[in-house]
Amino acid sequence: MKLIIQIPCYNEEATLGLTLSELPRKLPGIDQVEWLIINDGSRDRTLEVAQACGVDHIVNFQSNQGLAKVFIAGIEASLKAGADIIVNTDADNQYCAADIQKLIAPIIEGKAEIVIGARPIQEIQHFSPFKKFLQRLGSLVVRLASQTSIPDAPSGFRAISREAALRLNVFNEYTYTLETIIQAGQKGLVITSVPIRTNGYLRPSRLVKSITAYVQHSILTIVRIFMTYRPLQFFMMLGSLPFSLGTLLCCRWLLLFWGIIGDDPAKPRVPSLILAAMLILIGVQLWIFGLIADLMGVNRQLLEDIQLRLRRNELEPKGDRQKEGICK
Repeated sequence: MKLIIQIPCYNEEATLGLTLSELPRKLPGIDQVEWLIINDGSRDRTLEVAQACGVDHIVNFQSNQGLAKVFIAGIEASLKAGADIIVNTDADNQYCAADIQKLIAPIIEGKAEIVIGARPIQEIQHFSPFKKFLQRLGSLVVRLASQTSIPDAPSGFRAISREAALRLNVFNEYTYTLETIIQAGQKGLVITSVPIRTNGYLRPSRLVKSITAYVQHSILTIVRIFMTYRPLQFFMMLGSLPFSLGTLLCCRWLLLFWGIIGDDPAKPRVPSLILAAMLILIGVQLWIFGLIADLMGVNRQLLEDIQLRLRRNELEPKGDRQKEGICK
């Protein structure tokens, strides 16, 4: 059983050494623990610090690619290195490395395929009340979209089994945290969470440059993910609003036309009728978009199945594939 701990890095010279110094090299139930960093075009001495600390694997980008691409690059490199379990953590030492054993325990025991570390959000002092509210709101939306019960969806401290890692894709360029949870729920992967501790505050978040930007990116990310993985539900809800308004206006026009309400039944009130018809048509069109997007989702699932087979052929040893074929 091999565990690889991956760390996305972007100008982490000041904190990477401390983070690596607290990572374990031995864990119960694990035969081999290796470290991997993904250097996202750092302009400081991040690579030198990693090499001096004895990092086993380094994925190096010449220019900044963003957190989502770096995360997936780390997953692919870990799979190629033969990882049975992959743990992702941050280079700013935000997460307590001693909780890695707690994080991987459900995977070792066969109870889960993805485990998310749930931070004590209300106890983190450098989080503003508004940011804490956004964390809860984002996690709530992700729970609804993924049909999971993950309390801290934005947490980057997570453990992933090899099988789950083979199935994951990230299309969003901003972050991977929300999308991977929704994907896991959609694909039937067993996902759970465990409470974890956090360390002291060392530097501002590189992902959250300002609350305004964070809100904008979070809203766009959640909407896009919801449209991608729940298209029928999304467009049904979106189309219900104009359809309902149009139906109410149409009922009002009929009541006026029949003279049940109003003082002038002969008045045509054509603009009201046209508006009602337009709103009903918009609602129906949005529902049709949802049906089309849902059918396209079936095609996406087929492509993901093909991709999974290709990944297995590329990353799994030939002997393991033959054994799997014999078992089948």
